[in-house]
Amino acid sequence: MHTPIKGFSKLSKKAKIEWITNEMFANPNEAVELLQSYWHKESDKQKLHDDFIENTISNYFLPFGVAPNFLIDGKHYTLPMAIEESSVVAAASKSAQFWMKRGGFKTTIISTTKIGHVHFIYNGDAEKLSTFFTSIKSKILESTEEITANMRARGGGISSVELINKTDQMEGYFQLEVKFETCDSMGANFINSCLEQFAKTLKEEIQHQENMSAAEKDIQIVMSILSNYTPECLVRAEVSCPISDLDADPGITPEDFALKFKRAVQIAEIEPYRATTHNKGIMNGIDAVVLATGNDFRAVEAACHTYASRSGKYTSLTHCTIDNGTFRFWIEIPLSLGVVGGLTTLHPMVKFALGMLGKPNAQELMGIIASSGLAQNFAALRALTTTGIQKGHMKMHLFNILTQLEATEEEKQTVATFFVDKVPHHKDVVNKFCELRGVKTPSEIFKNK
Repeated sequence: MHTPIKGFSKLSKKAKIEWITNEMFANPNEAVELLQSYWHKESDKQKLHDDFIENTISNYFLPFGVAPNFLIDGKHYTLPMAIEESSVVAAASKSAQFWMKRGGFKTTIISTTKIGHVHFIYNGDAEKLSTFFTSIKSKILESTEEITANMRARGGGISSVELINKTDQMEGYFQLEVKFETCDSMGANFINSCLEQFAKTLKEEIQHQENMSAAEKDIQIVMSILSNYTPECLVRAEVSCPISDLDADPGITPEDFALKFKRAVQIAEIEPYRATTHNKGIMNGIDAVVLATGNDFRAVEAACHTYASRSGKYTSLTHCTIDNGTFRFWIEIPLSLGVVGGLTTLHPMVKFALGMLGKPNAQELMGIIASSGLAQNFAALRALTTTGIQKGHMKMHLFNILTQLEATEEEKQTVATFFVDKVPHHKDVVNKFCELRGVKTPSEIFKNK
């Protein structure tokens, strides 16, 4: 337990660290050294990172890896991936290599519309409200012309504003549903600024209505906010080939592999328990690139999982067909992304990642990230329906176990060689390591107690 503190945010960075380390650690000096070891040596770069959020005391590093050999819409890419989970980058790379020889990934931007709402309460006559809204619709749009000028100059802006009656679900509940095109920016600040202006104009204009009573003019704005659910900002990525080309796995015929793979996808379409894990694997590939390119992976996660539930039942984000000897596997997901604004112009590694991708526009990035998710899912299902998921995953996890055991490089190589044709379960790795060092295993120690 520690003593609560008032005014923490007003303290200097040094004072914040002193309070945390003195209050919460037995060895404050050791804790301070750990925090400082993750600071950037260049003070201006550290200041940049300190300013991203509030109350910063250090940096939290994630591995930044790359997955080469992605052929997407005829272009070769090496994907940046920021993720801590072992085997994700390797799995994506393996899938990319597999499909590069079979035509690569093909993407389609289905739509790029984003949505926001003004949520408000109105307890008057719904017909009067509808008539009023129709009469001021042009004024509502005009009220945001200054905000939308730059976006309109880039080809974006507001595409529609509609009044939505939700009183069947909540007393007096109405919305202004507004649709936006935000070009190469994610557009959150732009959308929210427009919505807040709409709310202001709505309240102002209703006061001038002569056919409404004072009670009917009482609009209560609850909130004005974009939605992270973007079912009209959709991208599809797919791969396909003759079934006879699915010949990369010994011990199973291409026909049997295709059928087994399709059934695995169908199970995820039917069973929510499986769909959750299935889609989590997809998000491994998506989030890693979203994070590396400075986009909001929480928003992307929320949108994708909501989209997976749009039928009323949670289901798979990927689908598979076998038709006339052709294997087809695809994903269709909502992705609201940006390549300008936010971290994209501030974070050096984000700029590096986007540069590595050839500085894509937002739509190109949608296709790249959807392909990464599809690649990850293909790798997982391929392993599950052939060798099993643990063999590949535990191979990647082996060195994490040995690092935790503080094995030397020589010991790591010796143990890795021993498990080259075995699945390295944690207990077996620990036992082999103990044998190598000539010490008792944990089970032997426990038995003697």
